[in-house]
Amino acid sequence: MTAVGYRDVLAAAERISGLVLRTPVLEISPGLFLKLELLQHSGSFKVRGAFNRILSAGQLPDSGVIAASGGNHGLAVAYAAKTLGVRAEIFVPEVTSPVKVAGLAALGAHITQTGAIYSEAAEAAGKRAAETGALTVHAYDQAEVVAGQGTTGLEIMEQTGGVDTVVAAVGGGGFAAGITVGTEGAAPPPRIVAVEPQRIPTLREALRAGEPVPVEVGGVAADALGATRLGGLAFEILSGSRVESVLVSDEAIVAARRTLWERHRVVAEHAGAAAYAALVSGAYRPEPGERVAVVVCGSNTDPATLTATP
Repeated sequence: MTAVGYRDVLAAAERISGLVLRTPVLEISPGLFLKLELLQHSGSFKVRGAFNRILSAGQLPDSGVIAASGGNHGLAVAYAAKTLGVRAEIFVPEVTSPVKVAGLAALGAHITQTGAIYSEAAEAAGKRAAETGALTVHAYDQAEVVAGQGTTGLEIMEQTGGVDTVVAAVGGGGFAAGITVGTEGAAPPPRIVAVEPQRIPTLREALRAGEPVPVEVGGVAADALGATRLGGLAFEILSGSRVESVLVSDEAIVAARRTLWERHRVVAEHAGAAAYAALVSGAYRPEPGERVAVVVCGSNTDPATLTATP
């Protein structure tokens, strides 16, 4: 039995109801759906887990909440904190895009930009949390966060009438893990295709080693999928038989992002297009008649870059 179960996701859905959006689903061809989680508050699915973690904690310290993030999780925590009237302190690495840093400032978060990659910002945030007593909202490796992200899975199954496969991006793994748990109530539950960049293969290397292990971080999606290792909770959930690991190249991610814009007028960041890249590139090929939902998970990007020459 895992630390996060289907009942936890149902409880999270009730807890965060009215605070997060029920994002739309677009059927772009028969049986192929895009779950537009990039239209969520703060521009990504992350706000689901942030609200569930904060609301599950009860009385918060005067120092509020603290988080480390490549950008999207920080934006989500800042948005949730502002909505709930609590202080937010966010640590981001130097790789974080200016669009995301500006968004954090607009939400009134106290920002510290430090370290070259997410893990270094997370280390600094941990030290700061020990000093202030602020509630830590982890980007992917907390049960309440995973359960909150799992509400996306509940919505997918309800809105599509059921699918055979859900395709979702992986960084630290909390989102794909949450969706895996959140779709357990289906009969039968769908396959989960967990997509990650070739240059940040946290899940692939964890499955190969039999446990989460460090990986090098790089590439176009590093600011959002740049965890140096898979979360422990995610490994526990994603190592099950329902999950298939798929890798995509940076070139495939760039092409998928442009295709989302040119064909569907969906403005995604690179990480947000990673799952779709698995289909566009052929890294995952659905069977004839297979019903597939692809999660487009983030929109915090500069739209001008969609038409720029690579």
